[in-house]
Amino acid sequence: MLRNRMLVSAFVGAMLFCASGVMAQENMLSRSEVSVQGMGFFTKDSQGNGLSQHSTDTGGVLVSYRYHFNRWLAVDGSYGYARNTQENFAAGLSTNVQANVHQVTGALVVTAPHSIFRLKPFALVGAGALVFDPTGNARGSVVGVNQQGKGAFVYGGGVDYKLVSHVALRVEYRGFVYNRPDFGLPALHSGATTHTAQPSAGIVFQF
Repeated sequence: MLRNRMLVSAFVGAMLFCASGVMAQENMLSRSEVSVQGMGFFTKDSQGNGLSQHSTDTGGVLVSYRYHFNRWLAVDGSYGYARNTQENFAAGLSTNVQANVHQVTGALVVTAPHSIFRLKPFALVGAGALVFDPTGNARGSVVGVNQQGKGAFVYGGGVDYKLVSHVALRVEYRGFVYNRPDFGLPALHSGATTHTAQPSAGIVFQF
């Protein structure tokens, strides 16, 4: 009887020790991180309603905040900025609209729970909006265009490379699927869906 009690006590003690170790590891996890990245912004050509549409390739900046619930699951909120020109071709005529493109997105992130050679990959999926704000540039402006937001599906992934404690490098790819903006002008409405590829790289601060 005494021997059984000793075995039970030893088992309970071992379980408590393992549980405390897991809790300690979770407490060591950096729950929050902020990243700043330079990015490319490359949009696929599209056609619809008699319009052929092209967007100039450009670059911009992406700022993100990520909160980790545990070692493999996190949420991400991001803001990005770029500027490009939406080129519309119809019946031999070209209509160009230069616009600032603001992106606001939220995503669920699945992260590898442990690093491999300091590398930690992740994948994300979410939604957000792209806001196209005409600049009014004389060489890229049309009378009557207005700011317009478009809902977007967002997916992607990347990898973090740990430099030192609480600092890492990030290489990332995001894809956006959304309807082409028409800036409130029926003449620029194609009804087409397009895709923007957004590769980026930058630095991550964890805390």
